Amino acid sequence: MGSLIMRNRTVWFLCTTLLAVAPAAAQQRMYKCVDAKGKVYYTQLPPPECLGRDTQELNKSGTPMRKSQTPAALTPEQQKAREAELKKKLEGDERSKEERRKNTALLNTYSSEKDIDDARERALKEARAAIVDTEKRIADAHKRKKELESEKEFYVKKPMPAKLKQDITNNELEVKNQTELLDSKKKQINVINSKYDSDRRRYLELTSQGKK
Repeated sequence: MGSLIMRNRTVWFLCTTLLAVAPAAAQQRMYKCVDAKGKVYYTQLPPPECLGRDTQELNKSGTPMRKSQTPAALTPEQQKAREAELKKKLEGDERSKEERRKNTALLNTYSSEKDIDDARERALKEARAAIVDTEKRIADAHKRKKELESEKEFYVKKPMPAKLKQDITNNELEVKNQTELLDSKKKQINVINSKYDSDRRRYLELTSQGKK
């Protein structure tokens, strides 16, 4: 008899516990709202018909808890503006991230202004050597051109050999290509100076900030 009473008490305790931990869905709050046509809605989530209208939040017993307004749906123009604003923010964040990366790389590359000046001089030295080499190639090409023109005079009254024609064409192309390359190498001097001027200026800004 005692064991039966104990078993009944255990069953009662288990039932009480199960009721206490009933699914959260059964205890969810409800929302009450009225659409533009006066229709009343009782739902667990505010319906689309109530967007932009006053909504009451009810507890599980149906008692109003608080009153709020469901955000209105965005118009196509508003949605487009929001997307443009988000895109602008993301681009700004990306630029800031890239700037921080460059600043870190700059400080890791140089330990002083002298390092920057030395790096500039090395880059200029290589560029100037390339200019001298290209000028020599152009001079050689012009010398070869004179030789080909002299050889060409022998064929004023008779057909020119195909090989000579090809040599003349190749020589003209060599002069053209090397002249364009020389122009590019000379412009590179300005690019190098501009780069290291920028690096030096930014390095001074960053190191000055660190001293403050």
